[in-house]
Amino acid sequence: MIEKLITRKDIEKIPAVRTYTKHADEFMKKYGYTEHGERHASLVANIGHNILVRMGYPQRLAELAEIAGFLHDIGNMVSRKGHEQIGALMAQGILKDAGMSLDEIAVIMNAIGNHEEEYGWTCSEIAAALLIADKSDVHMTRVRNPDQTTFDIHDRVNYAAKRSFLRVDEKNRKLTLEIEIDTSSSQVMEYFEIFLSRMVMCRRAAEYLKSTFSLEINGAKML
Repeated sequence: MIEKLITRKDIEKIPAVRTYTKHADEFMKKYGYTEHGERHASLVANIGHNILVRMGYPQRLAELAEIAGFLHDIGNMVSRKGHEQIGALMAQGILKDAGMSLDEIAVIMNAIGNHEEEYGWTCSEIAAALLIADKSDVHMTRVRNPDQTTFDIHDRVNYAAKRSFLRVDEKNRKLTLEIEIDTSSSQVMEYFEIFLSRMVMCRRAAEYLKSTFSLEINGAKML
């Protein structure tokens, strides 16, 4: 097999990737979860790529973070529990068939397999960028439950987030997640109730990138 420099554009053309992403999101919707489909995958891919480029890492590392971001949630097609490890194994087959080198497949598998807070551990630049990018996607458009009276805490927090943006300050090596929350929909404490462990992981991931991570909600520094 001839090894090739696979890009996100190549991955997006693979029918299995589109199909698995679609079904993963459909199953998540039936479970009652927020959006985990192509919109989320594309945004995470873009943010992950941007983090590494802006922080001065090699272009190829940024491209691999982008691929990992686009594939990171396909494991939800099989099961929400353990979806990160399942997704890593699914990505292995997809990338191997596409002709990617085993070394690059390995780092992408590791990044996908470690993007959740329960068991995740950052041990590469790609894994760090993926984790921060994934946890930065907090926004009202992810909520699919039409009945606000039945919102759970995840629905309320995402629905209250009118804007979220990961600011990359390459000069000072700072990453800042800026979120604007409508406090009439959800209180700031509710955000911390479900996202504190994720923000701690983001801080550790930023440290791997020799950077700092902070959280601002409605203009006030929270972390």
